[in-house]
Amino acid sequence: MNKPSDNPADPFKKALAEATKVLANDADLTITYSMDPSGLSGDTVRLPQVSRRMTKDEVLIARGTADALALRHKFHDQPTFQRYAPQGQMAFEIYDALETARCEAAGARHMPGTAKNINAKIGNEALRRGYDGITKREDAPLAQAMGYYLRELSTGRDLPKGADTVLDLWRDFIEGQTQGTFEDIGDLLEDQRGFARLARRVIEELGYGDQLGDDPDATDPEDDQSAETDEQEEEAESTGEEQDSSDEEEASPESAQDEQQDMQEASMSSDDMAEDEFSDEVELPQDEAEVEPPQPAPYSDADPNYQVFSTANDEEIAAEDLAEPAELERLRAYLDQQLEPLKGAVSRLANKLQRRLQAQQNRSWEFDLEEGILDAGRLARVISNPTTPLSFKVEKDTEFRDTVVTLLLDNSGSMRGRPISIAAICADVLARTLERCNVKVEVLGFTTRAWKGGLAREAWLAAGRPAQPGRLNDLRHIIYKSADAPMRRTRANLGLMMKEGLLKENIDGEALEWAHRRMMGRPEARKILMVISDGAPVDDSTLSVNPANYLEKHLRDVIGMIEKRKQVELLAIGIGHDVTRYYDRAVTITDVEQLAGAMTEQLASLFDSDPRARARVMGIRRAS
Repeated sequence: MNKPSDNPADPFKKALAEATKVLANDADLTITYSMDPSGLSGDTVRLPQVSRRMTKDEVLIARGTADALALRHKFHDQPTFQRYAPQGQMAFEIYDALETARCEAAGARHMPGTAKNINAKIGNEALRRGYDGITKREDAPLAQAMGYYLRELSTGRDLPKGADTVLDLWRDFIEGQTQGTFEDIGDLLEDQRGFARLARRVIEELGYGDQLGDDPDATDPEDDQSAETDEQEEEAESTGEEQDSSDEEEASPESAQDEQQDMQEASMSSDDMAEDEFSDEVELPQDEAEVEPPQPAPYSDADPNYQVFSTANDEEIAAEDLAEPAELERLRAYLDQQLEPLKGAVSRLANKLQRRLQAQQNRSWEFDLEEGILDAGRLARVISNPTTPLSFKVEKDTEFRDTVVTLLLDNSGSMRGRPISIAAICADVLARTLERCNVKVEVLGFTTRAWKGGLAREAWLAAGRPAQPGRLNDLRHIIYKSADAPMRRTRANLGLMMKEGLLKENIDGEALEWAHRRMMGRPEARKILMVISDGAPVDDSTLSVNPANYLEKHLRDVIGMIEKRKQVELLAIGIGHDVTRYYDRAVTITDVEQLAGAMTEQLASLFDSDPRARARVMGIRRAS
């Protein structure tokens, strides 16, 4: 006999789980409650944890999340979604946001109560991400605005606070670019294929048509026609065979033989005629197929042979979505307490960096002016040629407004303890320092969602363990601070690195390529990418079924691609391990307390106007 639970939230959680299954129209769904981000993976729905207190906000958020995921499961078809999915990142984000809004709007049409619940979820997410305080369009994500716009248009409900701020900033642009496109949206809410075509049209109207890739419907008519032709030929052949057999049974042997010969001759002649008549039509598609078959895009730009078994459960997620605000504040306080003895040294190094950067901002001059400071270097000209007028100069400010710096932090299990703590506080101090110097800063982290393979490995096992599957784990790429987000709003996010169970395995090559792609989408002219890691990439599930150097080779290929393109300045700091074997510009430190000084010197050297000074710090023998 089961002992009754004393948790007052258990009856609610049980009722919500059953309601979610009914709403999704799937009695076999598995409903779990977790502190991890909510989501839908196959037949498993993860809902936010509900505490014993069962506050009003907790209940509303849980109900809204459950309704949203259930409707996604009911109205969403993944093969159709993947077929029409764009290739570019921004286009895909808009496409995914529109699809999510479609599923929720389709559910609200049949069950209006779900719209109210989902609104509570949307409002909570918007406030948690700070959307209510956004005043500039650049800080508001366009993909979210598109999802909000479709939701408002199709349901007729006002958006909650924060979400309406994002939409209002983009509303004029969206309506101006998509005039009349959404007029018949109500007829497409339950037609995913038709809606996907509409979404691709909208993405093109918004100016991201170059990220759509090939039209998935371009070859459909030919495929359907060929399929119909094959079916007709099969029916004709089967009908002819049945007719032949019946004639043979009814007629005499001689007549049957004569008729059979006649039919064979007639069949041969008709086949010859068909070949003569349609030879051009048949050969043309074949020729075109040989010339124009779309090749699947390689997963990695650096290595076309790099394989990934499944990307279905990979995630790129904001730090605030991995923990509640109260937990982030608690983790941040723990980080500050743990590193209190080092704050003085780190702050001094940060001030040193700031002084160097600000001093370099005033090192250039404008010469040959009619007023300003007398240029003593030009006085000799006056003596040699008295008719030459006096020359003046003015000091010119050189600000680093056109620069972005990305800090990519290794969030693997081997960084646990003091290394990850110092990396977090250094990222915090450097971000604030560079922000004061008008340099944009982005802080990213990379790890995996599970040890020794996650859902990707389970899918591989279910598929019969195919050989050489490639990467066999689920990635987790974390955005602690975006380049446009002010540090005062994201400071608590860095405390997430102290969360128990976050740090797992590290696949450096894909993380580096991800950070590089994000930087290439930035408008700044100068881009600096700093990697902080403690060694080679390691993922047991991947390395156990692939060559031993599989991940290391991909990392080298990605580094080579970045350094060859020369659009991003790449440097690295290795903690306890030599990373100079991977990166041309790298520093290895043996004590994690040296990290602050190494980061400061590395960054300061990049802004140094003296190439010889840069070369000394970067370990380059000869300045170029």
